[in-house]
Amino acid sequence: MNKSYFFNVSVAALSSAALLFSCTNPEGGGGEEVTNDVNTPLHLLQPDYPVRYGETTLEEVKEVVDRVHAYLDGATPAALADKSSQQPVDDLSAIDTNTIFKQGDFRLISYEWGVTYGAMLLATEATGDNRYVQYTKDRLDFIAQVVAAFQASPEVAGARRSPVHSVTDPGALDDAGAMCAAMIKASQTGVLTEDVRPMVDNYIQYIMEDEFRLADGTLARNRPLPNTLWLDDLYMSLPALAQMGKLTGEARYFDEAVRQFWLFADRMFVPEKGLYMHGWVQGMEPHPHFHWARANGWALLTKLELLAALPEAHPARGKLLAQFRAHVQGLARLQDGTGFWHQLLDHNDTYLETSATAIYAYCIAHGINNGWLDAQAYGPMALLAWNAVTTKVNEEGQVEGTCVGTGMGFDPAFYYHRPVNKFAAHGYGPVILAGAEMYRLLQQTKYEINDSAVMFLD
Repeated sequence: MNKSYFFNVSVAALSSAALLFSCTNPEGGGGEEVTNDVNTPLHLLQPDYPVRYGETTLEEVKEVVDRVHAYLDGATPAALADKSSQQPVDDLSAIDTNTIFKQGDFRLISYEWGVTYGAMLLATEATGDNRYVQYTKDRLDFIAQVVAAFQASPEVAGARRSPVHSVTDPGALDDAGAMCAAMIKASQTGVLTEDVRPMVDNYIQYIMEDEFRLADGTLARNRPLPNTLWLDDLYMSLPALAQMGKLTGEARYFDEAVRQFWLFADRMFVPEKGLYMHGWVQGMEPHPHFHWARANGWALLTKLELLAALPEAHPARGKLLAQFRAHVQGLARLQDGTGFWHQLLDHNDTYLETSATAIYAYCIAHGINNGWLDAQAYGPMALLAWNAVTTKVNEEGQVEGTCVGTGMGFDPAFYYHRPVNKFAAHGYGPVILAGAEMYRLLQQTKYEINDSAVMFLD
C-alpha cells in the first residue's frame, strides 16, 4: 500500500468529519456555519504547515533531482577556450598558457564539485537513470584528458596557474579530498574511459605527506591563525583516504582516516550539545563555540563516508557509529519547524540554510536505509528536511538559500551575516545526494499520516 493512499485517507476522513459535524448557527441570521469544540473534532483540522508535509512521492523527488541535473548539465560545459578571445579550443594539442576551461556558472574542479560528481553517481544508483552518471563520466574523463595534455606539453606543464593546477599541484585539502574520493568512486563503477589513477595517487600523496600537520600529526592549517583545525577538513581528506583503502585493500588508509577523525573530534565535539564547533586553534582557551551548520554537515557526512567504506569487521566501526548517532541526536533537537536548520545551529535567529539541511537530510535518510538509525524516530525528520529543501530549488533548477564559501570567525556577526547565493556551489551536490537517498527511503520504508502527523512504519 503506498503513501499517497494513507494521505488521501486522512484527508478524506477530515473532510467527512467537517461535513458531519458542521452546523448552522441559529443566531447567525444568515445560515452562517460555526465550528466549535462541541460540533467538530478540532484535532482533525488541517494544520497550516509552512512547507509541504507528508505528501512526497518518488516521482516528485526525481523531478526535483532532474531539474537540478538539467541546469547543471547546461551550466558546466566540459570544454576549453582561449582566455583572450573566448574562442573554443577543441584540439588538445593546441593548448597553451592562455587556455582555460570554457566559462560556465561553476568550476569543474573544486571540492564542491567533487561532492556533486559523487552525488550524480548515487542518483543513478538509486533511480536507474543513467543521465546522472553520464554527467560525472563526461567531466571526469574530460578533466583526465586535459591534465594529460597539459603535463605532456613542455610549454605549459610548469605553468603556475593552469586550469588544472589544483590537480597537478594541490595546495590545500580543499583541492584534493573531495575530487579524489569522487574519482575513486567513479573509477570503481567502471564508467570512466580515462585512467584517473595518476590523479588519485597525486591527491593521496598530498593528503598523506604534504599537508601541514600539528606536532601530533593532526591535519591542520596556518590560517586564519597558526595551528588551526577546520572542521570542514574532515570531509576534505578522510573520505578520500577511506576510498583509497577500498581501492587498494591497504589498511593503512583506513587506519589513518580513523585516527584523524578522533584527533579532530576529541578537540571539537561538544558532547553535551551533540555538536561540533567550527574551529579549534592551538593555545586558544577557552574556544568560542560557534556551531556552523555546514561544517557540522561535513563532519556528519565524513562519518557516513567512513562507515560506508570501512570493512564490516573493522574495530573502529562501533565507536564511530555511536558518534554518528550522537551527532544526529544533537541535530534532531535543533531542526526548525520549517524543516530547515539554522546557519548557526543553536541560534534560531540566524537564517535557515539550504546546503546544511540537504546534507542532514541525506545523512539521516542514509542512516535509516542502512539500519544505523531508527526509521520511526528519524524518518519524519528526514522527510521534513527534504520537503524544505525542495522549496529552495527554483524552476531553473538552481539551489537558493545556500551560504557562500565561509572561513572561520570568532564572533557571531561573522556567521549571522554571511551572504547566501544561488551560485554558491556548496548547495548542489548535497541536494542531489538528499534526493537520491530520499528516493531510496521512500522505496523501502512506508509511512502514513496519522492524526495529521507523519508516522514511519516499522
